[in-house]
Amino acid sequence: MAAELKIVDATRPPGPVVRAYAALSATRLARFISHHVSWKLDPLLLRLTRGRFATTLVFPTAVLETRGARSGARRRNAIIYFHDGDRVTIAASNAGSARHPAWYHNIRAHPDVTFAGIPMRATVVEDEAERARLWVLADRVFPAFASYRRDATKLGRTIPLVQLTARPPEAV
Repeated sequence: MAAELKIVDATRPPGPVVRAYAALSATRLARFISHHVSWKLDPLLLRLTRGRFATTLVFPTAVLETRGARSGARRRNAIIYFHDGDRVTIAASNAGSARHPAWYHNIRAHPDVTFAGIPMRATVVEDEAERARLWVLADRVFPAFASYRRDATKLGRTIPLVQLTARPPEAV
């Protein structure tokens, strides 16, 4: 049974604990751990704790299930998210690295996904004004996104934002 998706209000500014943990998350060591440990561990932790615990600790995180762009195999990634009305917004930040995360390529090929056990459809936000508005909200939820954007820009990459909308479950 899937855990209920916690509603994340991104209009509230982050408190001191969130800002401090975000600063730690933006360090080289934390990014190394994220790339080499957390991405494997978090989907398992979230499944075992019914969505209550991940290495992201204070940041809202849920499991995004995609189908591999080429293989079609099911892939699971823990993703920080927030709500914008009835849509869930996620950032393909990959901690500011030069490449998009694999899950981003997967949703481009197969936009029907599952997020926290809920069937959804992924849409990449293309409008620059909308992206700017959403980044203000994203930075409140996970302040390290700002440093990730700076790093990605230096490497020639723009971090995509993706919105997920609920869709009816597929008929079996």
